Amino acid sequence: MTEAATGRLRLVCERVVQTARLMVGVPDYQTYLAHRRDQHPDKPAMTYEEFFRERQAARYAIGKGRFRGCC
Repeated sequence: MTEAATGRLRLVCERVVQTARLMVGVPDYQTYLAHRRDQHPDKPAMTYEEFFRERQAARYAIGKGRFRGCC
């Protein structure tokens, strides 16, 4: 396999993994980092753990009185 073909295959695999994670609700930290670097270079980025906790809280609205758990 050529180097170009390997690079394309790697890119396809990365996109498939990214899509699968988003489908099950796992946020993409690398996309967040790229956004922070491009749009907010003067502000510090969250660690992965901080990012994950913040995204989970936003997804389930924990602390805003909307999380019902079940039913």
